[in-house]
Amino acid sequence: MDAFTSFFDSQSSSRNRWTYESLKNFRQISPVVQNHLKLVYLTLCCALVGAAAGAYLHLIWNIGGLLTTLATVGCTIWLLSTPPYEEKKRVSLLMAAATFQGATVGPLIDLAINMNPSILISAFGGTALAFGCFSAAAMLAKRREYLYLGGLLSSGVSILLWLRFASAIFGGSASLFEFELYFGLMIFVGYMVVDTQEMIERAHLGDLDYVKHALTLFTDFIAVFVRILIIMLKNADKNEKKKKRRD
Repeated sequence: MDAFTSFFDSQSSSRNRWTYESLKNFRQISPVVQNHLKLVYLTLCCALVGAAAGAYLHLIWNIGGLLTTLATVGCTIWLLSTPPYEEKKRVSLLMAAATFQGATVGPLIDLAINMNPSILISAFGGTALAFGCFSAAAMLAKRREYLYLGGLLSSGVSILLWLRFASAIFGGSASLFEFELYFGLMIFVGYMVVDTQEMIERAHLGDLDYVKHALTLFTDFIAVFVRILIIMLKNADKNEKKKKRRD
């Protein structure tokens, strides 16, 4: 946990260092890598549009569930096993995976719309803001500065999986679920930074697979969005119950 604390402390202290030196670090990114980043983020935006379309399809036909989850996993595995030179096929698979992922998240989005549509807008805006800020932090920081966090984040994901496994066997509690929620949010926010820096380093080494990199960032974005949305829904529900008690 000390590493996580130092990471977030470094974010606040680095505000004073984001001057000419930060911009100079950004200029160290070659034109080829900058073009790659443009392709990655453009593809990511298209994937998010696909996810929104999938969520809309769920609202119309109620298709989100186990089948769309399996379809997302299937399309992702198919994409990763497809050679990079089959670019159109890989982009199509990414859009399909994003659409199925949106349909999978559809029931949660439906719940948010029924409770208060502004919660959905706030959750998406908060996720986009966090994604933008932490991606910028990764780009403006020194190269490889946050890559050391990758091992800690992987350990955090393992802890989440074991907690989920234990909850399924022995039964979970509200406090355990809340811990998983906030701890998972912190983990995937960290992955936003690490994956962005790793993507830049891979691009510097010649790995310009923008479809795969967009898939990685899309996964991080959805993971953070879902957790922020659940937290906001829980808080809204608590406030609603408090109002009923007062009345």
